[in-house]
Amino acid sequence: MIIATECLVKRYGEHTALDGVDLAVIEGHVYGLVGPNGAGKTTLLALLAGLRRPSAGRVRLGVPRERLAVLPDTPQFDPWLTGREVVALALGLTAPGAPPGRIDEVLADAGLTEAAGRRVGGYSRGMLQRLGLAATVVGEPGLLLLDEPASALDPAGRREVLDLIAHLRGRATVVLSSHVLTDVQEVCDTIGILRAGRLLYQGRLETLLVGRAGPAYRVQVRGPVAPVIASLREEEWVERVGETAPGWLRVAVRSLPDAERFLAGALARGGARVVSLTPEAPDLEDVFLELTS
Repeated sequence: MIIATECLVKRYGEHTALDGVDLAVIEGHVYGLVGPNGAGKTTLLALLAGLRRPSAGRVRLGVPRERLAVLPDTPQFDPWLTGREVVALALGLTAPGAPPGRIDEVLADAGLTEAAGRRVGGYSRGMLQRLGLAATVVGEPGLLLLDEPASALDPAGRREVLDLIAHLRGRATVVLSSHVLTDVQEVCDTIGILRAGRLLYQGRLETLLVGRAGPAYRVQVRGPVAPVIASLREEEWVERVGETAPGWLRVAVRSLPDAERFLAGALARGGARVVSLTPEAPDLEDVFLELTS
């Protein structure tokens, strides 16, 4: 493990921000840390980075502190520096022996080549976010702690950041805090779900989705949907059925084998004119809401 915490606790006066967290991060993985606002994600990253001291428990890192890089959720830089100067300064502090071409490489990866010569005081928040990521990765750290790295980005900027994070898999270890669950599902190998300072789940993402998300089907029909819904609700193997959009039904079932055997017949008995019938893939947002509600 490149990160291991033991019964990690952080208190602020009477408030307990973290309560006995045992975090385990495998080297080379992209670990997604998710949870509602106030769950303790930023506090946990600050403890891992050594920016705050735990009230109790231990933090063990498998890399020296100089091989650790942190990106806060709102990175700030001296406004009179250019983007290239910010990244050059970061490289000089973290990897002074690296070739200068590394600066242009990470600026290109962050989509900032054309803005590299501009003063960062004129950068948008999304550009500052991408510049922060470029400055974080330029020294090729072994462990990166990223707090909401795509929170202020438009779709194109988010795509560039996610591609850059995915490119780090196997070359470095990334702990990624995010409230955008689709981003976590796309790039992370492992996930930890925090709520009220406690770690509710930790493990492989696919294990979480397969183990908790119930099977369901999305059905598109033509004509009246009320008799179709009534027919499906009479089936004991149907957990829930509802219309999610005009002509679109979501049918949650107890088991896929039962659905495969009986769903077509139940739709026919309801007079459904079926346009499409698709198994619904497990979704991290559904599982997250189930665990944190």
